[in-house]
Amino acid sequence: MTKATVRVLLFGRLREEHGWGERLVELPRPVTTVAQLQQRLHIHCPGLRWAVNQDFATPDHPLRPGDELAFLPPITGG
Repeated sequence: MTKATVRVLLFGRLREEHGWGERLVELPRPVTTVAQLQQRLHIHCPGLRWAVNQDFATPDHPLRPGDELAFLPPITGG
């Protein structure tokens, strides 16, 4: 049986803080939402936004096998 996975992308300071930018993550069962996977990966960032399959998403968005989930921290700098 094939494992249900999503492709997770980290950008900006999240990539630096976690030491990786892209990874395949197995989806736990039952159905996982963006917020549940964020908690499982220990990703914390004020002002964080999410994109599922390159469309902005909300924390309660359900994830399906094969999805791409991007964690988008706020843009800083000048």
